[in-house]
Amino acid sequence: MSPPPAPPLAVGLVGAGPWAELLHAPLLATGPETSLAGVWARRPQAAQALASTHGARAFASFDALVDASEAVAFAVPPDVQGELATRAAEAGRAVLLEKPIAGDLDTARRLAAAVDEAGVVSAVVLSWRYSAAVRRFLAEAGELAATGGRAQFISGAALGGPFATPWRLERGPLLDLGPHVIDLLDAALGPVLDVRAHGDRTGWVGLLLDHAGGARSEASLSASVPMDPSVAGIELYGRRGTLSLDCAALGTEGFGTLRAEFADAVRTATGHPLDVHRGLRLQEVITAAERQLH
Repeated sequence: MSPPPAPPLAVGLVGAGPWAELLHAPLLATGPETSLAGVWARRPQAAQALASTHGARAFASFDALVDASEAVAFAVPPDVQGELATRAAEAGRAVLLEKPIAGDLDTARRLAAAVDEAGVVSAVVLSWRYSAAVRRFLAEAGELAATGGRAQFISGAALGGPFATPWRLERGPLLDLGPHVIDLLDAALGPVLDVRAHGDRTGWVGLLLDHAGGARSEASLSASVPMDPSVAGIELYGRRGTLSLDCAALGTEGFGTLRAEFADAVRTATGHPLDVHRGLRLQEVITAAERQLH
């Protein structure tokens, strides 16, 4: 007789903005691997509305939400996430983090240290990486022995709409779109050793990346081009041929994988490869690039 299935992981949600409404709340509430333990946000009315939609409770304080949860998911600006996720980890809760994991490198390092000290599981919502198509691409990339690559993520998200939020408008596409692109190039070509950046921090950003093993890559990022749909993808080049992936065409099936893998990692205490240290590594590269931009 097979053992009974594990009960859903009770995950509390911090934030009630567009991304929490579109992704986090419905993802966590529908299960079966998770349940939505409740919602807390700095805007109590928004938290109540989102919680009610999914049959969950709105909490009056962050600490109360943490106490009622086995894990905590975050859908808030990075400078808010970094501090609150550190507190959640210190309270012994697993954390599901958005990218970037913090608003600055020092806070990201403190968050990673808190996760390590508490011995809790962490995972980062690098949404492309949970897609089956991306995982097939990376497996094929390992056989290609590519010596170069290029990637792009170009959209009009900063020109208006739900994701033209203050932190994105202030910090630009490097902090918002950069984690996806840098992560994929790093995974496909080898760890990034050096980055050179040029362009306008809130407009068009170009990156030149040197990878361990000798590969080189280029990346273009912008969220201020009036276009719909966005353009996002990666191309690899090597002596054995080429390989490409249209990331703008990826579906939503990867989010179910994210939910299942996070819950399993927490239940089995085995960790996840896309953990806080992956987020920290990306933050290190982004910080080095950001310092070079005007």
